[in-house]
Amino acid sequence: MSGDRPTMPPVRLPSDAELARDALSAPLLARAAKLARWAGEEGIPVGVGGELLAEQLRAATELLGLAGEEDGDAYAMDAWQHALDTGLVDFEENEEDEEGDEEPEAGEDEPRGTAVAGEELPTLASGSPADVLELFLGGFESVLADAAAPDLGDIADRIAEGEDLDLDSLDWDPEGEADFLDGVLGNLYLLTALEQSDAQHPVPLPALAASMIVPDDMDEPTDDILEEVSDAMMRLDDQFRLLAPTGIIDYRPVDESLIEEVDGEGHIRESVDGVASDTPEDEDVSRYGMVSLTPLGLFAVRTRMVEAGIDAPAVGDLADKGADALLAALPGHPETAARAEAALWLARRTPQDAARELLAAGRGNDVDAPSRRLACQETLSLLGAGAEPAVREVLDDRELGGLARVWLAEHGAADVPEPGEDMVFWLTIDTIAAQLAASGDTDELRGLVEGLVGQHGGFFETAWRVDHPATAEVLEAMGRLHPEKKIAKEARKAAFKARSQR
Repeated sequence: MSGDRPTMPPVRLPSDAELARDALSAPLLARAAKLARWAGEEGIPVGVGGELLAEQLRAATELLGLAGEEDGDAYAMDAWQHALDTGLVDFEENEEDEEGDEEPEAGEDEPRGTAVAGEELPTLASGSPADVLELFLGGFESVLADAAAPDLGDIADRIAEGEDLDLDSLDWDPEGEADFLDGVLGNLYLLTALEQSDAQHPVPLPALAASMIVPDDMDEPTDDILEEVSDAMMRLDDQFRLLAPTGIIDYRPVDESLIEEVDGEGHIRESVDGVASDTPEDEDVSRYGMVSLTPLGLFAVRTRMVEAGIDAPAVGDLADKGADALLAALPGHPETAARAEAALWLARRTPQDAARELLAAGRGNDVDAPSRRLACQETLSLLGAGAEPAVREVLDDRELGGLARVWLAEHGAADVPEPGEDMVFWLTIDTIAAQLAASGDTDELRGLVEGLVGQHGGFFETAWRVDHPATAEVLEAMGRLHPEKKIAKEARKAAFKARSQR
């Protein structure tokens, strides 16, 4: 993997079979399939390009149970177009039209061809989960492209009212709009991956819009920036309403009472100041819109990322890799993902084989070695008593003997030899080095440092002599972290001594 290749945190995905079931039950694909079966082998008459004629549209709306809904016809048209886009329906143009007949005039509602069930329809019933997901992804790409496009209905209305429009007047940047929506989905994916657990975490729409607009180094957004956030929210509200039926997101739209029309465009009536943050204090922030990626959405966005050359791992990718690859990757994983990845890796090995492989991969004195050993220790903690013989084999190893004793004690093993002082201090330096690499100067580490110094009189006089590559860096960190000036000074002196003996 190249050093400049973008990398995302790993995500946990359901099986292909579960994802395929989610795809088949998503409103848009389910409706499209129902309309494709309705068209059948005999077909139905349709207009130019395969669009439904007025009579067929009424029938389709009723068939989908949408006749009583305000936007029922629009949902039916979307489902029909989706069926065309995914190959669930095929359009066959009338022969006379193919031979060059004039196009129908605007508003004409006459048949121009026949729509029949497409060759992809059987895939939904008899195709493999991978086949279903491939079809789903093709349809998702079409909807994504539509979401990034301008509102053609609004444009048509403006032309009908006599406005003279051209592409330049639309102020529409196709590539920019697509990149913006990709960026939003990427940020949503990142937030989901970092917070992933058994429950989904909805993200407030203002916070998501702000993540695309507000500069990272801006403490307080200006009024102009907040106006941009508000405009972005309106765009995203329209786009998410279009994407929600695909099943990739759960979306609670912006409260209509917050939207007002100014110069023919929608704007958020109330200020988004105070809610355009990751942790808004407004208890009613849900009125501004809430969105979360579904498991199907994680799959879809991850697929696009991988195709774009982004390293977007999934939990389980390392199950058939060596322990060296596992221990190199786990320190960068969120806690829940790391535990799940380790469990899947262990499931393919016997406890003794797994322990031996992990311990061998944990050795080393390079800069990443402490992090590998900490990951090794955390993975070993998931193993039962069957691993004990392999763990006992490294009791005399200077680098691994300490963590081996910890494992044996935690598992209630008998006859665990007491570690010598050298081993205790070496393990202490190694553990703090790993935690510094993982999280830096944290309150948790500060508490650990205070406890260590408080329990061991003359701690620094012994610690600086420890033959560990990270001794000086660890002692410097202890000097930063300890709240007592006298002890912090002792730590800095010890760090100087450790560095002098290198």
